[in-house]
Amino acid sequence: MSKTRWDKIVSEKELSLAKSARSKNYITKKERSVALPELIEEGWSQYKQYKDTRFVGVKKEKPIDEQFEDKVWVLFANMGFTNMNSDRNFEMSYDFKNPDFTQQIDVFAADDETILIVECKAAEEIRDGVFKKPIEALFGQMDGLRKEALKKYPGCKVKFIWATHNFIMNKADLAKLNEWGIAYFSDGIIEYYIELVKHLGTSAKYQLLGNLFANTLIRNMEERIPAIQGKMGGYTYYSFSIEPERLLKISYVLHRNEANKNMMPTYQRLIKKKRLQEIQKFVNNNGYFPNSLIISIDTEGKGLQFDQSNLRIDNCISKLGILHLPKKYRSAYIIDGQHRLYGYSDSEYSLKNTIPVVAFLDLDRQEQIKLFMDINENQKAVPKTLRVTLNADMFWDSDDYNERRQALRSKIAQMLGEEETSPLLSRIVIGENESSPIKCITVEAVQTALKKCQFFTVYGKKNVITRDGTYDLGTNQETCDLFYSFIEECLKYIKRYSEIEWDKGDSNSGILTINRGIQAVIRVINDIINMLVGQSVIFPKEDKAEEVLRHVYYYLDPLIEYINNVPVEQKKELRSYFGGGADTRFWRMFQKAIADVRVDFSPEGLNEYWRDEAKTFNDESLKILREIEIKVKLVMSQRLEAKHGENWIITGIPKLVYTKAKKEADNQNYDTITSGKTGNIVDIWDCVTLTDCKDILLHGKNWSEIFDPIFVRPEDEKIIGGRVAKTEWLIKLNSILNKLLKSTNYSVSTEDYGFIKSIYDWLCI
Repeated sequence: MSKTRWDKIVSEKELSLAKSARSKNYITKKERSVALPELIEEGWSQYKQYKDTRFVGVKKEKPIDEQFEDKVWVLFANMGFTNMNSDRNFEMSYDFKNPDFTQQIDVFAADDETILIVECKAAEEIRDGVFKKPIEALFGQMDGLRKEALKKYPGCKVKFIWATHNFIMNKADLAKLNEWGIAYFSDGIIEYYIELVKHLGTSAKYQLLGNLFANTLIRNMEERIPAIQGKMGGYTYYSFSIEPERLLKISYVLHRNEANKNMMPTYQRLIKKKRLQEIQKFVNNNGYFPNSLIISIDTEGKGLQFDQSNLRIDNCISKLGILHLPKKYRSAYIIDGQHRLYGYSDSEYSLKNTIPVVAFLDLDRQEQIKLFMDINENQKAVPKTLRVTLNADMFWDSDDYNERRQALRSKIAQMLGEEETSPLLSRIVIGENESSPIKCITVEAVQTALKKCQFFTVYGKKNVITRDGTYDLGTNQETCDLFYSFIEECLKYIKRYSEIEWDKGDSNSGILTINRGIQAVIRVINDIINMLVGQSVIFPKEDKAEEVLRHVYYYLDPLIEYINNVPVEQKKELRSYFGGGADTRFWRMFQKAIADVRVDFSPEGLNEYWRDEAKTFNDESLKILREIEIKVKLVMSQRLEAKHGENWIITGIPKLVYTKAKKEADNQNYDTITSGKTGNIVDIWDCVTLTDCKDILLHGKNWSEIFDPIFVRPEDEKIIGGRVAKTEWLIKLNSILNKLLKSTNYSVSTEDYGFIKSIYDWLCI
């Protein structure tokens, strides 16, 4: 006799009560007040005082594994599953010969057509997961559990799910799950469905079932629909009107996110809750949408049965008839109109109204994306992060090989954020995923880093190779397979030995798992590979991966040591850089960390960069810039006074320069006097800058009658551009001076110092 605890399966009111309890991250109970000290020692805390003071209410946070099970359980309850296990004590028989053999089930969810059996694994912090034995144990019980479930719910489809929290799955375990038909739910996938439920309510279940039961039959569905067959753009299409509820069952919205990462194309924006609510309100007030939904029906190339009507019109291309829709989950992809369709979900009009549809058959992924983009005003309405992933899909098989490599870079970036084995799983913002202090790396940042590397081949005109990539095998897929496993292992190695810094993301002055940190890591790995290939130490396209990684790890070790020991103040300084120079700063800093320990590691430009960035010339530059400024202004004031007389400060300079300098002088003098500080009163000329000096030189006839050729450098005498070009040196000097005065991070380069010194030698010596 079966020992399955079917009494633990609840529905309706009991299900609602169970949901209320499982929605909380803590458990509560009523206890005697005298036991409170002992309860507190056990981890309980008081949250309520009863009128009867002999009793108190206490609560305690649930263990992490229970919290995770409840999270998954509540997700399926919110999707509208009607029969679920009430608590953690639900057990099922799985061996008919030995009915006493039972298995505890974490989450059991069933409705009229579907049964889900979920095994949950959770950890307090992110770590590697090795589940060979428990996965094998589940596989061994699946047949018995399926038969037991179908005895209770005959005719249903059964799916087993392996759900994890804070675990990075290994490839072998994922391969077994895939081989044995067990769906894997990572944190990212679970969060996607939770977010989808917030937007769609119970209709989110159709997205779930589309993923779990793709191309499996839907029971009791009427597939016939009156339709018109037509031709457009070289494609056959069908136009028909259908009840939203029927279309919802077979349709699927291809959002670009972790849950759908292996489905191409994935082009839709996430359904917006506010917009959906507005549409639902509009529908429930008898509103309607006359424009058609655009869908692509996947028939796997088999086409659809179309029973043509005997009623025909001569010389008319269109044909009337009965179209037989596929009775399968995830067979109709919504290209445009997702909000209109889902606006009918949970509405009384979902079976009372019909909506117009234009259905294409078996559109390839590029055509679906192109159609989506065209409808959405050529990408103007499509978010940037989504456009990036769409371009990866569109260019994968492009006739332009550089575009193919662009798609490859995007694909690598997406895989790093989505593959269950990746140390950057759920750390990269992809499609329309929400960013956070932990998920703060963008696809664009990773792509940019890869583009600056030499991993992939660069092509010229007519797809002729101009630079062969160190990891490029000629085709996107082969190159992706080779390179992705390499870069993933490199990042795993860094994560393994710098766990604390890795987990910070953008919080607590983190410098590693942020855009600039990961960009720098990728570029440094490229530097290492280039050096080793150049020395013929490794041959990445031929050598075993383990051999290549062994050499790379040797050079990554000093970087890991540096990352683990960077002082907080240095981290803050590093993060204070902005613009393109900040990316370079991180990269050069990481290079230097390796070069300081591995003396043979000397990437091109590294020594020159640090010579320029060491602030070696700052003090001297500031000193001689001040002397140059004094000299220039002294010569100019003397010449202007000689030409214009005692009112030269007004008649000899532009009004705008005079007004600006006077305002600055007045402000400084006002602040000095009103603050009670002692100090010299500044005059207007004191507040004239080197940039102002150029404007004065070029004002009126000053240049031709006074200053030419006094302020023309010998090397600029024949320069093209006249007096404007010949006085450009003043602008450059002023820019350097401003940077020195306003930025603590700025370092005068060797080149700029040489320029400053040449001006000084010309004017002041």
